[in-house]
Amino acid sequence: MTTNNNYAALDAWIDQHFDEEVRFLQALVRVPTDTPPGNNAPHAERTAELLTEFGYTAEKHAVPAADVLAYGMESITNLIVRRPYGDGGKTIALNAHGDVVPPGEGWTHDPYGAEVADGAMYGRATAVSKSDFASFTFAVRALEAVAKPARGAVELHFTYDEEFGGELGPGWLLQKGLTKPDLMIAAGFSYEVVTAHNGCLQMEVTVHGKMAHAAVPHTGVDALQGAVHILNALYAQNDEYRKVTSKVEGIKHPYLNVGRIEGGTNTNVVPGKVMFKLDRRMIPEENPVEVEAAIRRIIEQAAGERAGISVEIKRLLLANAMTPLAGNAPLVEAIQKHAQAVLGEPVPAVGTPLYTDVRLYVERGIPGVIYGAGPRTVLESHAKRADERLQLEDLRRATKVIARALCDLLA
Repeated sequence: MTTNNNYAALDAWIDQHFDEEVRFLQALVRVPTDTPPGNNAPHAERTAELLTEFGYTAEKHAVPAADVLAYGMESITNLIVRRPYGDGGKTIALNAHGDVVPPGEGWTHDPYGAEVADGAMYGRATAVSKSDFASFTFAVRALEAVAKPARGAVELHFTYDEEFGGELGPGWLLQKGLTKPDLMIAAGFSYEVVTAHNGCLQMEVTVHGKMAHAAVPHTGVDALQGAVHILNALYAQNDEYRKVTSKVEGIKHPYLNVGRIEGGTNTNVVPGKVMFKLDRRMIPEENPVEVEAAIRRIIEQAAGERAGISVEIKRLLLANAMTPLAGNAPLVEAIQKHAQAVLGEPVPAVGTPLYTDVRLYVERGIPGVIYGAGPRTVLESHAKRADERLQLEDLRRATKVIARALCDLLA
């Protein structure tokens, strides 16, 4: 069969099995994986069960319970499906994560109903990234049914801690030597191939003062006022960060966000302790060590300007930026070629301000890119917001692009 005939046959197989692919994704969305709390082993069990229907055996790699609990989650079982085709050729990993942030408020569809309406499937993780459990699985099924590669291998990596940084997902599989692919593709969206992304530093800051009765506030030290002073100093840095621009297309500048604050004991008590958690996004050009040191200096200096205030600073996450490896060119070229053919428009290679698990592969010298089923922007997908949704035609098209790209890469 000629290559062009292969592409047409791959497309036809995916069209013929698309209703089955949609049902597969619905089954995955209907098993909640809210993280936190992060009890994700049941979803891995269900995924493995569904994969057996296709003749696939999923290796179940359970992370030790003590490690998971220390990490702040409840259970993690990562899956590897190995599909060897013959000696020689590359081993290509396809990675998607099953953990998601909790649904939150404001939904007009059941967040775990996987309802289809007006050509879109609604539900938490329909776009990020259970959709690519489906696109990757059905791309491999199409590849094996049609192209029948005779060398190389494909591995499906379905992992469960991306929302916590990936260290007990892909990071754990790689560190334990359970996999070492030559190339990898991670879950993404359909209208761009991502070759670089931001880094992320997350920290927990506890501000200590001294509790007192609100009737005699002068006998205490208000930790909340101290925290406000520190927060103002941190937020002032965002104006400075806007002056620092990245040379990577798709990435603009560093920024800082405080996403959680808690503290105090009652309305009539001067708060003695306040905690907040911050998220500092780092552009690829920044040095993470210098960024963390600068944040610590700002916090400590601001705390020192308020009598009786002390701080504890704890790093929660340090995710390095992803920078392109030279070896990713075959991935980029194959995906761009077939995305243009399937979508009818050029698909740019860009960076993204998100951070992902791909960095964990790239840090070990494994070239990787981000591509999968989804719209043009995170905003359109409603990822991490109410009514997350996936246009089913984007799922169909992405599956075709990935199957065609694998066909080329394993030829």
